[in-house]
Amino acid sequence: MSTKFKRVLSTLCAATFTFAIAGTSIAKDLIVGVSWSNFQEERWKTDEAAMKSVLDSAGVKYISADAQSSSEKQLSDIESLITRGADALIVLAWDSEAVLPAINKAKQEGIPVVGYDRLIEDPWAFYLTFDNKEVGRIQAREILKVQPKGNYVFIKGAPTDPNADFLNEGQREVLANAIKSGDIKIVGEQYTDGWAPTNAQKNMEQILTANNNKVDAVVASNDGTAGGVVAALSSVGLEGIPVSGQDGDHAALNRVARGLQTVSVWKDARELGKAAATIALELAKGTSPDKVKGAIKFSDGPKGVEMDAILLAPVPITKNNMNVVIDAGWISKAAACKGSMDGIKGC
Repeated sequence: MSTKFKRVLSTLCAATFTFAIAGTSIAKDLIVGVSWSNFQEERWKTDEAAMKSVLDSAGVKYISADAQSSSEKQLSDIESLITRGADALIVLAWDSEAVLPAINKAKQEGIPVVGYDRLIEDPWAFYLTFDNKEVGRIQAREILKVQPKGNYVFIKGAPTDPNADFLNEGQREVLANAIKSGDIKIVGEQYTDGWAPTNAQKNMEQILTANNNKVDAVVASNDGTAGGVVAALSSVGLEGIPVSGQDGDHAALNRVARGLQTVSVWKDARELGKAAATIALELAKGTSPDKVKGAIKFSDGPKGVEMDAILLAPVPITKNNMNVVIDAGWISKAAACKGSMDGIKGC
């Protein structure tokens, strides 16, 4: 774990502890509302539990709504959370552009917003995420290690999510020289609507057909899309070629152990969730966004809007360090190692 990552986490944990001890009487009547984009996705339940752990310890009420992959419903949800008395909002955007009217509504009401995990490019929203360009760099770096030449495919995230482009920018940054030299040829790339594994599988099947199955590596942008990619590869006998992902989904970690996925970039959702709740409470108490501990200025979005932000550091999980997520209690050894190959550290 990097020194910078440790420093950011220690700062956030210290802020959480201080608030829990000294701020309970101030926060006891506060309400934090969370708007989830699509709560059925595996990892959001982990994020929610982490948020609740901070809010519960501070005696703060948690309310939430699930947009169920609908921009229209998310707008309605956020308005409802405001009506229900939210003093601060945490918003995981389904569509980063479509959600902007709701952010403006919160601003009019003086309600601070934490843009959670996905960029909402509005200066009113405090941006909290992992360093997504670095996630992309890690994905490409790990694939390049095992497959330095050949036909590559990019399976990108949702076109409505700026993270999809941040990831791809990082991926291309690492692969640029190999692409320029001709060692790597990009034979297909496609966005994945809704980050849905089924859509990723269909996209990968089409790319395989177009290239007569001559694909050597796939840079997939998260574990869900990686799952769809692996299904498509397996159907034509290409299981085991290098595939990337992110999120540390349990199924993906087991794929790494079984040799079906090369890397899952782990973003400890427990730390992200705790940080979001801590920041939301600080903002609800009146702390200026630029005074939140660990905050930096961020302006790398498509519009170049300057925002206050915290970017946590991601960790690559491969066959060489599966023990990291097991030792951290993120996944049990049994779940991670079922059917694993030999030589998986921690299995």
